[in-house]
Amino acid sequence: MIKLAENRKAYHDYFIIEKFEAGIVLTGTEMKSLRKRRLNLKDSYGTIRSGELFLDGVHISPFEEGNINNHDPLRSRKLLMHKKEIMRLIGKIKEEGLTLVPISFYINDNGKAKVEMALVKGKKLYDKRATLAKKEAQRQIERGMKDNRHSI
Repeated sequence: MIKLAENRKAYHDYFIIEKFEAGIVLTGTEMKSLRKRRLNLKDSYGTIRSGELFLDGVHISPFEEGNINNHDPLRSRKLLMHKKEIMRLIGKIKEEGLTLVPISFYINDNGKAKVEMALVKGKKLYDKRATLAKKEAQRQIERGMKDNRHSI
């Protein structure tokens, strides 16, 4: 598995409730740009239109060696999942007010581009502060343990 990009901001801005994998429909030049890691997941999200799942806001840069038929960098891309899974997601999104956000892009062992999507719930400002404080406290503990091991 080759990891191409990760949406670290999603972990800061949202509570991750459930993760799942989806295939993605790409053109040839998009796949070439992906292999060169020319993509940005910031401010991207998943939408459901007429029973199908789409990924919006992902910027895949145009392929430099491409021709006039190069792709639009911000076009909406269809995600591939089983109908049953999509229907379950529709229910959760409508019921609980959750959002779909891409967490990471990668190429699997078979050479297929995949997206790790997550059902998320937005964090409030005080939640973000609490998360940062918890991370900082954990770092302090690890530093203290490291220093303690070296002094023995």
